[in-house]
Amino acid sequence: MKIFSTLSGQKEEFKPHGDVVTMYVCGVNPYADAHIGHAMSYITFDMVRRYLEFRGYKVKHVENVTDIEDNIINYSNRQGISVRELTEKFTIRYFEDMDALNILRPHFTPKATETIPEIIGTTHGLIDRGYAYEAKGSVYFRVNKMPDYGKLSHRTLDMMMAGARIEPGEEKEHPMDFVLWKAAKPGEPSWDSPWGKGRPGWHIECSAMSIKFLGEQIDIHGGGQDLIFPHHENEIAQSECFTGKKPFVKYWMHNGLLQMGAEKMSKSLGNLITIRDALQKYSADGIRLFILGSYYRNPLTYSEEAIEAAERGAERLRQALTEKGRTLGEKIDASSYRQCFIEFMDDDFSTPQAIATLFDMAREINRGNDEGKDTSEARATLRELAGILGLTLKEAERQAGDAAPFIELLIATRKRLREAKQFQLADEIRNKLTELGVILEDTPQGTVWKQKR
Repeated sequence: MKIFSTLSGQKEEFKPHGDVVTMYVCGVNPYADAHIGHAMSYITFDMVRRYLEFRGYKVKHVENVTDIEDNIINYSNRQGISVRELTEKFTIRYFEDMDALNILRPHFTPKATETIPEIIGTTHGLIDRGYAYEAKGSVYFRVNKMPDYGKLSHRTLDMMMAGARIEPGEEKEHPMDFVLWKAAKPGEPSWDSPWGKGRPGWHIECSAMSIKFLGEQIDIHGGGQDLIFPHHENEIAQSECFTGKKPFVKYWMHNGLLQMGAEKMSKSLGNLITIRDALQKYSADGIRLFILGSYYRNPLTYSEEAIEAAERGAERLRQALTEKGRTLGEKIDASSYRQCFIEFMDDDFSTPQAIATLFDMAREINRGNDEGKDTSEARATLRELAGILGLTLKEAERQAGDAAPFIELLIATRKRLREAKQFQLADEIRNKLTELGVILEDTPQGTVWKQKR
């Protein structure tokens, strides 16, 4: 099994530190509803975790919640509510969204505001080791004390200096030094520290949390490619300097970004579609197939057409899982498909090829049904492999309650009408079902249907 590591810039054989794979994924800043750009990252690392567990590994998964930072403070002031009220509301909504997308809950979801003692302890340790310094109540990390600073983003300190400057009110020794602890400002939440009242910087919280819950060296650290610099670069610097230059992360994994046209989707740009809005129109399976249908390290462009195509793909997989009642004929052997799926996933989680294998299986199952073969084991294998990608393929996702048997009856009637060349009556059935929110799609394997969302 191989994983591409951003640090080395190449695929590496996966050899975790111990029996339990430790995985840290950067979480959300809960000041607004999560969007499908977030879904791209969290579906990706949910897939990674599910596959590792399928391969027999135990996984310890930590995902932080950044519940104190500049945007959160600005939004809470704008809305006239407390930081805590704002972040608790959107943290709850975030995990509701993750549940709706069938994303496994992390084993630990620490909040920055609940990790203040560890953050202060890590900051204090960096000062004691000479890697950080206090200035007017704030604490900064000395980047020029770490010779290989920039190794994750593959840039030298001189390359990073372009456009770097010291902001008003900052007392940095070097323009690239970054803040570990921010001195308190009037009206902002703050905590007592050896340097006076203040709050954590953005980067230090992840180092403190990963060390607290996973130890000084972890196997996988995940996040979007927009976090490589400065966030993850600074995580490496402060973590390795705190622990005596122990390699912080073995495999740095970064997913590509979801784009709306030429720009990435983000809350700050305002060009986003929330997960809640997307789930009003599409199933979780459809969204997951849209995202996992692209290689995780590549950028992905959002379009309604692409998700609708993924939705139709999910329906084809569901149809292949429909019980046909044949268990006495020749069995379909799905072992070769299973092996292909594993080989693709072992190659840095190549989900597009793995998904193509699922559709190949579905076609084989449909052909076997038509030929009177026993497809029960093949269907079980298809469901198992789809589950590794987090697909539920539940019939309930497309059924209009108790109306499903009547819809199937109408579809059968429409088929007989078309065979009798009574196309006008057949079209009337299709049009009436469309008015009722039921969409028909004629495929080589027969007519499938779904409910409008």
